[in-house]
Amino acid sequence: MILAAGRGTRMRHLTANTPKPLLKIADKTLIEWQIFRLARAGISEIVVNLHYLGEQIADYLGDGKKYGVQILYSLEEELLETAGGIKKALPLLGQKPFLVVNADVWIDIDIADFLRNFHQEYSAYLLLVKNPAWKAAGDFAYSDGYVLAGQNFTFAGMSVLSAQIFQDLEEGIPAKLAPIFHSLAEKKMLYGEIFNGDWQDVGTPERLEELQGRFCNGVS
Repeated sequence: MILAAGRGTRMRHLTANTPKPLLKIADKTLIEWQIFRLARAGISEIVVNLHYLGEQIADYLGDGKKYGVQILYSLEEELLETAGGIKKALPLLGQKPFLVVNADVWIDIDIADFLRNFHQEYSAYLLLVKNPAWKAAGDFAYSDGYVLAGQNFTFAGMSVLSAQIFQDLEEGIPAKLAPIFHSLAEKKMLYGEIFNGDWQDVGTPERLEELQGRFCNGVS
């Protein structure tokens, strides 16, 4: 699943008429970068949740055939946040564990390698990165495969999740993923790994410009 429903308000004027997932890095939109990496990993069925200017995203991506995948859409009349959006999309996702990625994260990762490290008994498996310069405190700590309470690392916007962790959420009610993750961490039921490669949360115009500039200079 690709999370693509948010308003992207921190991007200011850039998202006034364009949804954030359709902003471009070089010749691809942010969401296309994710789709190409998912397809390269052998993932052929993708669910995208939509809310803000969602019709533009659906029109741009279509049914996914041009990317070699099948894309289904989960439309949110009200923005349901991360966990609420996943809860609504569960009928499309099914009951087996599924990969969730943020549309507005650019990451140079082999997703197939990440998936191979997930074990079926895990409720949630997160990708973490070192805290970026613009973030004073991170989201979690990490030790021997366990994601724990702390602030040493930042959630990278990529995870493999079990449908079971959403069973207590009421459908149609906005809910965030962070409280679920922190609850699992307290029970020592949250797992993950550290990614030391190229990662950027494209959360502001400045970060978008920096990433675009690197591509213009031949650095990807």
